[in-house]
Formats: sequence, structure tokens, C-alpha cells
Amino acid sequence: MLRRLAATQPDDFAFTPANQKWAEAQITKFPEGRQASAIIPLLWRAQEQEGWLSRPAIEHISEMLGLAHIRGLEVATFYFMFQLQPVGSVSNIQICGTTSCMICGAEDLVSVCQAKIAAKPHTLSADGKFSWEEVECLGACANAPMAQIGKDYYEDLTAERLGEIIDELAAGKVPVPGPQNGRYAAEPLAGLTSLKDHAVGRAQYNASVQRAVDLGETVKRIDGTEELFRAPWQGGAAQEIPRKSAEERGEGVTRAEAEPLETARPAEGSVAPAPKTTPAPRPTPTPEVTPGSGTASPGSKPQMLTEARGGAADDLKKIKGVGPKLEALLHRLGVFHFDQVAGWSDGEIAWVDDNLEGFKGRVVRDNWVSQAKILADGRETDFSARAK
Repeated sequence: MLRRLAATQPDDFAFTPANQKWAEAQITKFPEGRQASAIIPLLWRAQEQEGWLSRPAIEHISEMLGLAHIRGLEVATFYFMFQLQPVGSVSNIQICGTTSCMICGAEDLVSVCQAKIAAKPHTLSADGKFSWEEVECLGACANAPMAQIGKDYYEDLTAERLGEIIDELAAGKVPVPGPQNGRYAAEPLAGLTSLKDHAVGRAQYNASVQRAVDLGETVKRIDGTEELFRAPWQGGAAQEIPRKSAEERGEGVTRAEAEPLETARPAEGSVAPAPKTTPAPRPTPTPEVTPGSGTASPGSKPQMLTEARGGAADDLKKIKGVGPKLEALLHRLGVFHFDQVAGWSDGEIAWVDDNLEGFKGRVVRDNWVSQAKILADGRETDFSARAK
């Protein structure tokens, strides 16, 4: 399936202050030079904040991680969990249309969405509250047909029940997720034939549904107003989720009162709480050793220029890993020519690395020195030939 960005895009994007702190904590999970590994959680957080992923959001996150914009776009367009167009302010309803659900009535559920939301998928309802799409198998085949709404599964659906759920959501209620036909989980429709004693004394709902009922806000997106967990190595601590009354949780939807949780696990997508023991400090990186010096050094500054020789700088973007932003940064540092980069020692690389701001690790990762030696001799690398 071809996935394209929405035709209409916002002018810019910025994380809320709380989400910015969360994003920065995610990046610290990865070693220097590997910050790009945080791209999926950061894209997801942006989608939770805005409801969908815009081009400015993708590019902003790419820049945070020192990635070319195309790299961020590749990730966002590859994974179907990322919505590339605006979705309903209340929820985007995902109808499973794969074999088990299809033969059990998924097409009837699609018809409900077409009638109550919009005739075509990925289209906002008239009030802007809902959108819908058909997706591949969501892994709840024993409870077909089903749909994912917000963070939870609504299973054993009928067309009539899905219509009621949409109406409840539109009215600000939070329907109880899970099986909608009285089943506890995925036991046989005719009832248990074994392990019957296991059912005695169980909670009102199965584990995932009980959790959702306790939270009472299963369709609410993370918007940065929550009490966010800090990363374990930042001294984070476990938090308790406040228990809500039935009225607060469902605004009239009947639910049994659940036992309070002693210490809650973090919500999906948040940073995990710290263990009770004090975490060990993160190891300090080993300083670079300047060749021939015999002593450890944080790096030695290479010879820089105040301006390009002859008033004409080399096109540093011919070096793989150097884009317009990095080229401008190198110019500010005093790097204008291939032969400057080609002559860097290990110690000088360490100094440059420390001054590349958000692009630390790029020099070694993309092997700038070897590329620059070829380019300084007037030859082409595979990358520079393609870049032409």
C-alpha cells in the first residue's frame, strides 16, 4: 500500500514542555552516536500529542536525532501504526478485516463506520470526532469480529453494538473494552469445559480490561499533561494511579468498583519507573588518545580557517552524512575544504565530535576522513557520484 503525507500540513511542530523532557529522557537510553534508535518512541509521542504525524513533526524529530529528514520519513511511512493524516479527535477506529474477522462479520462493522463516520476510510466525520480504517490482523481471532479503539480491543462485536459504542464515545463516555457478548476473555462461547475452578474468585474483568477500567480513559491520548515518569537513571520513582469513581470513569456507564492498585505500572509509551534500589551510575566514556602523545586527551582542536581559501568552499555535502545543516555547522567551526577533514587525527576527530552539537558520532560512523581523502584528490566516492 502506498502511504503518502497529507496534502495539507501545519506550519510547524513542537513538543509540549513535558513531552520534550520525556523525549530527551528517551534519547538518553542509547549510547552516544546511536540516538537515532529513539526515533520510533519519539514519533509515537508526537502522534499521541497531535493525533497524527505531520511532516513538520517528522522533520523536527529527525533533527533532534541528527538524522536526514528522509530517514525519519522512511520510518514514518513504513509502519502502519503511524497515521499520516488527521484522525478523529475522540478516536480513530481500526476494524480488523483479516480472515477470522472477515468471515465473522467485519464487513458489517465497516458498514457501520461508513454510515456513522464517513463513506471512505481515513476521512474525518462531520463533527471531526471520529475516523476509521480497515487494518490487518490484530491477533484477537478467537473473539472475532473486533476493532481497536484507542488503546484497547473491543471484541465479539456486532454491528449494533459497534454503533452503540460509537454513540457512547461521542457522548463522552468510555465503553468497557474487551468481549462485548458476556465472555470473560477467549474461552469457548458455550462456556468453560475445563479449569472451571480457575474462574472462582477472579476479578470482575480479565487483566487487560480490568486495567483499562481502572484507568477509565482508554481512548485518551497522551498529551503531555500527565505526571510523567523519569528514566530510571534520572532518579525516577514509581507513581500511583488515582482511582476514579464509576461516574468519573464512565459518566453513567455501569462498572463494578475495582480494587485499587498499590503501585501502578507506567502507561503504554511512558518511561518505566525506577527500581527500588539506587541505580548504578552510567559509565564515563573513555577519553580519546591523541596519536603519539601517549596521554589521554579529550581531543585537540584541528587547524581551522576563518574563511574558505580563494573564497570558494568545497561542497562538503558530497561527504556521506553531511547535510545542509551540518555543512553550515562545519563552516562555523572553520571547516571549508576536503583536505582539512582528510588530515584529522583521532584526537582532532574527538574534538570535532564534541563540537558537533546534535550530531555527535557522525564523523566516525560515516567515515568522513576516508571519504574526504578521496574527494580531496579530485576523485569521486560512490556517494558523491550519486549525489551529483
